[in-house]
Amino acid sequence: MNNEKLNIALLQMDINAGNPEANFAKLEQMLEKAVSGGRKLDVIVFPEMWNTGYALTEIEELADANGERTKQFLSAFSAKHQVNIVAGSIAESKADGVYNTIYAFDRAGETIADYSKIHLFRLMDEEKYLQAGDKLGSFQLGGQEAGMMICYDIRFPELARKLALGGAKLLFVPAEWPNPRLHHWKTLLSARAIENQMFVIACNRVGQSGETSFFGHSLVLDPWGETIAEGGEDEAIIYAEIDLSLVDTVRGKIPVFEDRRPNLY
Repeated sequence: MNNEKLNIALLQMDINAGNPEANFAKLEQMLEKAVSGGRKLDVIVFPEMWNTGYALTEIEELADANGERTKQFLSAFSAKHQVNIVAGSIAESKADGVYNTIYAFDRAGETIADYSKIHLFRLMDEEKYLQAGDKLGSFQLGGQEAGMMICYDIRFPELARKLALGGAKLLFVPAEWPNPRLHHWKTLLSARAIENQMFVIACNRVGQSGETSFFGHSLVLDPWGETIAEGGEDEAIIYAEIDLSLVDTVRGKIPVFEDRRPNLY
């Protein structure tokens, strides 16, 4: 892999709330399609809570115990196809409760990072059923630093800035971001890209879950906040190529990080 250029696929999928079997089958189908025809990818990204959806009243029974099923399945796939995976997020049960957790896998199928959502979204009752994580999410992707956030996290600019100050040149954001807040989705993601001069790769779900509908519009944004790729409102695989050397170019032209005044704010 060229450490600067990355070929990315975002799996903008519908999610069957409360049915992990259907969701694993759907994910496998989309993964196979993403790499079909000998397509060489560097990274594949999924949406938030793809294994269960927001079936929160049943989440303790549905959640993947310590993420074992997810890790076994995706470790084998990533090793077979020699592709990095930022595995959206899943409902993961641990001894002290259920977490909304991302796993990252390298080309050898090793689990190289995990991140559990630290900001729980009250409008969807997350705080009633889920435990909040207590650490940041970052990992090395082909020698480059990458950060992870989940959905509601993007409303907290301090988190993205902390990851950027830690060296992140790209930010992965799995989400289940619903209607009617498309304007918020696009604006917040663009702001995170512009203010931190980093690539943002955000994978949202589509479809309907109860009374809530999800609009997709998965996005790949460059460090200027310009759109490289965007999904529509239907299930799709969105492909994009990014060149990480642009991060240094942008940070050199507008030296935001050098001009910060952290002693004042």
